[in-house]
Amino acid sequence: MPLTRPFKETIMVRLQKRPEFRQAMLREAIDAFLTGEIDVGKSMLRDYINGTIGFEKLSKKVKIPSKSLMRMFGPNGNPRANNLFAVIEALQRETGVELHLAAE
Repeated sequence: MPLTRPFKETIMVRLQKRPEFRQAMLREAIDAFLTGEIDVGKSMLRDYINGTIGFEKLSKKVKIPSKSLMRMFGPNGNPRANNLFAVIEALQRETGVELHLAAE
């Protein structure tokens, strides 16, 4: 049985239409980084960026070339902490998602 829509396309549509989905996906991406699942976090952030503001607009916000951002969140990328946090801050601001870390 064929799928009606490719998985990535479904994610992109949900990111654009559902604020609660945007918040959950960004939170999961950050959680992946914090728990040492770097590849998962990079992949999720890459999808999040593509489904929300895009690499070109993000590039202007964080003053990092879009090609560098794409490499940073690619399979072999290794984002520096300051770049990663700048990207997360810009994504929160641009997509209206505010995450607050709470100590358990």
